[in-house]
Amino acid sequence: MRLADKTAVITGAARGIGRSCAEAFAAEGADLVLVDVAAPVPGVPYPLGTVSQLEHTAALCRRHGAAVVCVPADVRDPEAVASLVRRGHERFGAVDVLVNGAGIAAPSGRPVHHISEEEWQLMLDVDLSGAWRMTAAVAPLMAGQRAGSIINVASTAGLVGYRHFAGYVAAKHGIIGLTKAAALDYAPLKVRVNAVCPGSVRDDPEVEGRMLSEIARSLEVAVDEHEQTFVQAQPMNALIEPEDVAAAAVWLASDEARQVTGSVLTVDGGFTAR
Repeated sequence: MRLADKTAVITGAARGIGRSCAEAFAAEGADLVLVDVAAPVPGVPYPLGTVSQLEHTAALCRRHGAAVVCVPADVRDPEAVASLVRRGHERFGAVDVLVNGAGIAAPSGRPVHHISEEEWQLMLDVDLSGAWRMTAAVAPLMAGQRAGSIINVASTAGLVGYRHFAGYVAAKHGIIGLTKAAALDYAPLKVRVNAVCPGSVRDDPEVEGRMLSEIARSLEVAVDEHEQTFVQAQPMNALIEPEDVAAAAVWLASDEARQVTGSVLTVDGGFTAR
């Protein structure tokens, strides 16, 4: 119960890594504010999480004894962000952990000069500015508590480049920069900020993940062959599992990592070691 008596806000919680993190946090004793856009977003060419998926995540967490608040909210909306953080604080009396998991993988799959202004802005607004808005909203509360852990879900795309994914790569590189700068801003106030960089995460049906298949589709890789294709690039000859990322996030949220801030933790099976 490494997170007993802590309250965590997790964005992108309807499915995928967000759901995996939520259930892992609940199993370790945390209470939760679960956030997801839970609606289509114009410009994103695949279905996003739904209200029913967000509620299913909450149900899984309640089985572990967690108290849970579900908030459908768009991290692009400053008022929605302020409202969800206020709601969580009023319900639980503290915000101890933030996991910035909300993100999109597409529109992608094209060279830089084929990316429209609207597509570029959408990618950065969700994947980078969304994390900044959430951080800015929770940081004053954590500073007042003189304690807190902010965990940004970045990607190996925050460390290396990927062909035809300029918007995503730029946003995730930005997340790494935000992590390091915010860590220095809040270190004197005992608020820690770190990033997790997953590699190719398997679309586990238990968490209803679909990020890897959408990346494959953007690259025109056959969906029924995409896992084998991505495994070929993995030094450990296996895809990353969602629970691998969740385990790293649990550790960063816990007091075991009390002296860890400004760090970038790769969970990529050695992909970026080359």
